[in-house]
Amino acid sequence: MQALRFLTAGSVDDGKSTLIGRLLFDSQAILADQLDVLERRAAGKPVDLSLLTDGLEAEREQGITIDVAYRYFATKTRKFIIADAPGHEQYTRNMVTAAAGSDAAVVLVDITKLDLSQTSVGLLPQTRRHSLLAQLLRVPSLVFAINKIDALERPGEGFAKVKAALESFAQAAGLEVAAIVPVSALRGDNVTQPLDAPWWQGPSLLQVLEGLPCVQERSDAPLSLPIQYVQKDAFQSEGAGFQPRVLWGRIAHGAVQVGDEIEVLPSRQKAVVAGLRRAAEDVQRGQAGESVGVILDRQLDVSRGDWLAHPGKAVLQNRFPATLAWLDTEPAKPGRKYWVRHGNRWVQARIAAIDSVLDIHSLQPQAALELQVNTIGRVQMEVQHELPVEPFEFNRVGGALIVVDPASHRTSGALLVDLPPAPPAEEDW
Repeated sequence: MQALRFLTAGSVDDGKSTLIGRLLFDSQAILADQLDVLERRAAGKPVDLSLLTDGLEAEREQGITIDVAYRYFATKTRKFIIADAPGHEQYTRNMVTAAAGSDAAVVLVDITKLDLSQTSVGLLPQTRRHSLLAQLLRVPSLVFAINKIDALERPGEGFAKVKAALESFAQAAGLEVAAIVPVSALRGDNVTQPLDAPWWQGPSLLQVLEGLPCVQERSDAPLSLPIQYVQKDAFQSEGAGFQPRVLWGRIAHGAVQVGDEIEVLPSRQKAVVAGLRRAAEDVQRGQAGESVGVILDRQLDVSRGDWLAHPGKAVLQNRFPATLAWLDTEPAKPGRKYWVRHGNRWVQARIAAIDSVLDIHSLQPQAALELQVNTIGRVQMEVQHELPVEPFEFNRVGGALIVVDPASHRTSGALLVDLPPAPPAEEDW
């Protein structure tokens, strides 16, 4: 079975790093020297499993996660790649980075932070924000893990209340939830082994993760291949008449085979695929998710940042609607110029208009003149040169762009193309 890439998210001190440490510890994925260091540092007290992911000195000093930490473990049935995302609002951009390539998101909910005396339990803002960002980034599977269940006198009643609040929020936000499970990351309750309690008859968190599907790129779609590197062919055949080049890239979706006619975007030049390479071998076909080298039957002006597609299948746009997750402390304002990266190409861009901003509490769009940090809005984007953008729902590579501030060079936002595409703008830059 394919390895599952998942991230843990949630608010500060919800226990994300401890949960990952528990998964690693219980699955025996901790090296002996790592465990020895933790035991010596604990000095006879219980081992702090969160230190397995908090690798930066600043993280250990402050007791928070700052950067995304990746860890690997395996069970008898599956391999896993975990991304431990920061919970602090200041580091939301790091969570977006981790979510972009994940198959699942485990959002932790610290039950001790919620007021269980209320009939309707209110959720923390970061729980709502991270869940919405996971949906925005099209993370296929969403799992809520209600943590620190061992701290309650009546854990069954508390779990039922929080579960109802999460289900209500998910229904209002249009979230598809794969599972809601109770856990105690500190003690290990219901993490790798099912919880022995009369009020819970469901699976453990690990059992849920073992059954989740992985993202499958579409091989039956039109070809979409962003060029990452252009290399002179070291194995030039005699009599070719020109120096062939190998156009390397990872196929975003679709497939390509020797003999296919393709076109280079944005130039619209056409050629026929004369050869394909994968690693050090010649192959006849490449499909979505594979990195291949394409050799054309003629010399064309192709460089890093161009795209390969089947003729007539791609639409070039220089104005399109998109959802923008804004991550910069400097507000996003219409008319201001930014750099955006689409595939491997950098172009200038600007926000032509802000249609709305999402209120994460009411889940309703609100009018806005600008986007503040950690807000999500719908915008109209204009780019200086036409790009083969596609809806993010259908193409997670062709439909995603990052926004960079040209003055500070900070990554300012994550841009996801929506449907339908707007007609091209004819304004001068």
